[in-house]
Formats: sequence, structure tokens, C-alpha cells
Amino acid sequence: MAETMNKVSGKDRSVCVIGLGYVGLPIAVRAVERGYSVTGLDLDERKVTLINDGKSPIEDAGLSEELPKYPFTASTNPSILSDADIILICVPTPVDDVHFPDLAPVKGATDLVAKYAKKGALVVLESTVNPGVSEEVVKPILEKAGFVVGQDIHLAHCPERINPGDTKWSVKNIPRVVGSTSPEGLERALAFYGSIVDGEIRPMKSIREAEAVKIVENSFRDINIAFVNELARSFDKLGIDVKDVIRGAATKPFAFMAHYPSCGVGGHCIPVDPYYLIERAKQSGFDHRFLKIAREINNSMPAYAVELLQDELNSIRLPLNGTKVGVLGLAYKPNVDDLRESPAEDVIAELERYGADIATFDPHILRLSSEKTLEAILDRSDAVILVTAHREFLDSITPELLAKHGVRVFIDGQNTFDRQAITEAGIAYKGIGR
Repeated sequence: MAETMNKVSGKDRSVCVIGLGYVGLPIAVRAVERGYSVTGLDLDERKVTLINDGKSPIEDAGLSEELPKYPFTASTNPSILSDADIILICVPTPVDDVHFPDLAPVKGATDLVAKYAKKGALVVLESTVNPGVSEEVVKPILEKAGFVVGQDIHLAHCPERINPGDTKWSVKNIPRVVGSTSPEGLERALAFYGSIVDGEIRPMKSIREAEAVKIVENSFRDINIAFVNELARSFDKLGIDVKDVIRGAATKPFAFMAHYPSCGVGGHCIPVDPYYLIERAKQSGFDHRFLKIAREINNSMPAYAVELLQDELNSIRLPLNGTKVGVLGLAYKPNVDDLRESPAEDVIAELERYGADIATFDPHILRLSSEKTLEAILDRSDAVILVTAHREFLDSITPELLAKHGVRVFIDGQNTFDRQAITEAGIAYKGIGR
């Protein structure tokens, strides 16, 4: 532990994390593990109470085990910022109903920092933002409060990298990038992240470059997912199984990276981050046509999944209006309770638009599920749409189980089940491009 702490400046011993969600909570726990004095600030009183009781407000086996071992004090009182040498801003950066970036959480957190931070503090923005936010939004707020950024307070950006539910890659070992508005800020930020992350910490030449890195990462994924989603719709017309084709292409040992189609793209990054670049570039006179098309394609996939359901119901002479449809999965990805930007919301809205009789079940989000067991939802469903490939579904759903409960149509929104086995059981099957 002493060796770890010697990597950082002697004055950088205390850390305050603003925002104790999927990003802030793991990094707070990790900083405690590496010997820092840590506090956490969040507006959610329930979350703060749970954390102070040693309980994780997030469904995560690692956090549930480590938080009691590496506890810290959480609070809703922003005055705790005044004791921090390092302040990490880990608040959400959502988009509104028309996909316009909402920087209100970042501005609100920065206002608190400007009011309570002490001189000499290092402020690190971890929230994903478009290039320019640190200098055009965060820095002016700090300067308005009387700080000279780069002299008596330092500003850096280290875009978060977290993959909820991933047992291999976590805040402990995912490489990071860091940029700052000053050499001292960069040096201190590199030292801090180097002391808590067992992975490469890459310095960027500017804070804008650091901001651009995260946008590029997730836009890359969004574009490639849009490509295979479009292929899925094309190959469906051609009678080609897109999943088999992608697996075939993946045998090439270079210049190909497999992405797979689905009924929608969720999470707080991929369906959100491209809009930050689209809008900021628009302000500078550039039109990101490619990114906009990718977003349009991926946003259309929940409705496409419902179209597939309607077609399969029509083939067995059932209308979607009034038919009992079960939605399997509410979370945006398997084996977590994370609802952020989940395609399930759009699938359900589309089903409602057509007048379907909807039931829902997610074993990780029972509080929002209309049915509390898999057996119960299958028993009351003429058709089901698999939105989230939770392990509970993969381990339990069989053609025999579907047939036993009278399910007549199965829409596999994640292409995870055996099409042939299900159709041989007399159940209409449709995947995304297969």
C-alpha cells in the first residue's frame, strides 16, 4: 500500500466522487482499496443510505462483495467537497426526447465544485462529453467562482470506461486516457489513475483529444452495429442467416471485427454518445451524415422486431391487436438490472401502439415486471419477444417449455436460440436476420 501511495503527489490523499452510479461507485471503492481517503456525493438519499450501510445500490456481484470490505462515507451534503484533493465528476450525460445533449448534470456538479472546492484541488471530469465541454462549459464555471484554472485549481478529463456485468474487464484493469488543461493537472491525473488502475494510462496532448476518444469508441461500435442491423434486414429478404455469415467472416484473422444484430441498442453510451458529437460538430459547421444514419438504423430496430412479430402472427391468422405478448427482458444487456436506454422501452411502446395485450418479465428487475416468474409469463402469452438474453432465459427456455405453455410465436431479438429446434416444435420462430 505504501508503494502505491508513493506513486502520487503527497498532497493527493483524499478523493471525493460526485455521482455514485455505475461509474462513480466502482471507482470510489477502488480508490479506497488503494489507500485513498474517499467520500461520495449523490443527490439520491436512498442510494447514500444503502452505501453507508455497506450495501450496493447496483446489482453487481463484485461491488456487493467489495463495498463492505472497502467502505467510504457517502453524503448528500456538498460541503464534503471542501476536504478533497481530487474531485471526480461522474454524473450522467443523457440526451433529451429529441436526442439533444443534456449537460445539466455536468453543469450542476461543476457549480457545486466551484462553490465548495479548495484551492489546489484537481477536478477530473469522467462523464462522457463531446470535445470542448471541459474548456467551454466546465472551465468557465470554475473561473466565474474566482479560480484560475491551471494555477490554483486543475482540470482534467479521463472518460469513464465501465462495462456493467463484465467479470473480466472492470475499473481495476481497463486502460484509460487522460487529458488536462495544464501540465501539472495532467501529471497529477496520470499519477492518480496510475495508482488505482492496473492497465495503461495514456496521456493525450490536449483535453479535447481525451474527450474525443470516448466519443470515437462508442460511435465506432454504433456504426458497426448499424451496419449488421442493416445487413440483417437485407439478408432476411434474401433468405440468408446473417449470424452464420458473420461467424464465417470472423474466421478472417485480420481486418474484420464481428458485431451482431439485435432488436435494439441500449445502455448509456452507444445510443447516446454519437449525438454529442453530431450536435457539437453541427455548431462548428460540419454535418455528421454517417453518424446520423447509423443512429436512425439502430433506433428503428425495436419497431422492426415488432414488425417481425406482426408478420409471424399474420401467418397463423392472429392479429397483433389483442394478442397476448410477453416481453422477456427489460434491462439493456444480459445479467444486469440496468435500464438505461433499453430497447425494451421502445418495443413495449410499439406493442402498445398496435393494441397488444402486454406482459413483462425480467428476473433482474422484478419490481417493474408484470409477471414474477418465467412460467407465469409464458403461461399467459400467445407470443413472446426476447429482448434481453439473460442467463436465466438461456438456461430455462426450451422448445418443449414454449410448447407446454402454448406459445405460438417466438421472436428472438438477440439471435440466441436454436431456430430449427423451435420450429420443429411447431412454434413460429423469427430472429433478427435469421
